[in-house]
Amino acid sequence: MSGIPGLVGEVLTTTLGPSVIRPGFCWGWCKTWRLGREGDPKMKWTASGVTVNDEVIKVFNDMKVRKSSTQEEIKKRKKAVLFCLSDDKRQIIVEEAKQILVGDIGDTVEDPYTSFVKLLPLNDCRYALYDATYETKESKKEDLVFIFWAPESAPLKSKMIYASSKDAIKKKFTGIKHEWQVNGLDDIKDRSTLGEKLGGNVVVSLEGKPL
Repeated sequence: MSGIPGLVGEVLTTTLGPSVIRPGFCWGWCKTWRLGREGDPKMKWTASGVTVNDEVIKVFNDMKVRKSSTQEEIKKRKKAVLFCLSDDKRQIIVEEAKQILVGDIGDTVEDPYTSFVKLLPLNDCRYALYDATYETKESKKEDLVFIFWAPESAPLKSKMIYASSKDAIKKKFTGIKHEWQVNGLDDIKDRSTLGEKLGGNVVVSLEGKPL
């Protein structure tokens, strides 16, 4: 489908916000969709047909399993990692050189949360895993957080395909307790927002920084 005759210039209303349809726009990856006028949010999508690369699953399992390890093995553990679509938009893959290792902290990385936020592209979508270390009023904890980064400045086409492919990767991340959709830097740069996601007002610090 290379364009939608009669609907050019209409407003497409989705959970990602209203956008104007332009000539030649294509939703060829969506198997099921409906269009609605502004104020009539009938747009929906189902599975995009995108698959998840095995390396993505391996990274998740390595981050999820907290077993006794040597100091060297701990240093190689991923603290944060980004996932993106392959060039042909058919697979979700581990994004090259977009990760933070535990061993980087205190060496090349002073604050892992701030460094993670800087990894996110300003004008495109991504999926991410972040291994949060935080303290409540009772104890210190670690939890994996699955993040869907969909900034307002990203192209509509990118937001659509990432949104329609999210379930494919989410289903592979079994046991994830925390999911966070972020639509811009203002939503994520303040670590207290993640603290609220992790435990509300009982979280008193994140990555050693008080909230």
